[in-house]
Amino acid sequence: MSQGEPTDNRNIEALLAVMAQLRNPQGGCPWDMEQDFKTIAPYTIEEAYEVADAIGREDMAALKEELGDLLFQAVFHAQMAEESGLFDFGDVVEAITDKMIRRHPHIFAEADLRTADQQTDAWEQQKAEERSAKGYDSLLDDVPVGHAGLTRAVKLQKRAARVGFDWTDAGDVLAKIAEETAELTEAIDSRDPDAIEDEFGDLLFVLANLSRHLKVDPEAALRRSNEKFIRRFQYIEREVACTERAMDSVSLDEMEVLWNKAKATE
Repeated sequence: MSQGEPTDNRNIEALLAVMAQLRNPQGGCPWDMEQDFKTIAPYTIEEAYEVADAIGREDMAALKEELGDLLFQAVFHAQMAEESGLFDFGDVVEAITDKMIRRHPHIFAEADLRTADQQTDAWEQQKAEERSAKGYDSLLDDVPVGHAGLTRAVKLQKRAARVGFDWTDAGDVLAKIAEETAELTEAIDSRDPDAIEDEFGDLLFVLANLSRHLKVDPEAALRRSNEKFIRRFQYIEREVACTERAMDSVSLDEMEVLWNKAKATE
């Protein structure tokens, strides 16, 4: 056993010890030692997506591994914070434990919240009180900028909807999509790159709003469509390979026929 290697790898203390050694100037890992919060943040986001991917594939072996990778990210950030005298991993655990107890008064206190809607209302009220205590002036102040664009759009819209700034139903949103599509068409005709980007963003924002009204997770829906595209395109590749032709020698019409065959097999 190497020096400093923990004896019980099922204990969180083992992972904390590994992380501390990786950042230790005496015999640590050069790459780990030179990282900071900003350089590690993209890896944290990536690991969260890989957790979601494992769940989507229903691969429990991969999920176990990816959850470990995500936990390591939390440990990494906590170690850097401890080195700077900000907080340590115990503070992280305490903060989330206290928050969950505070946000579930129907479980840990005397509140009587009988329905899921009542629990959701209480949860949002508690979050609002927490935002106020932190000095936020706007409902939108603490919606994280690091979220994926569609996810952040939905969160922003949910916040605004709490005070009535929202369409009444999906039909109204569909009408807005038609309006934004027309504006995008005008921008394309103008050949103004800034206008095109602006109008395309508006269209995506409204599509995110439609997903909220339809109770569809836009990121999950897009991941599903991505996987569908991969399956169908790979079907085309396999069929073309059987003819011993190169993909770039196949016409678009031929690919469309194969695409439709792929759809028919699903």
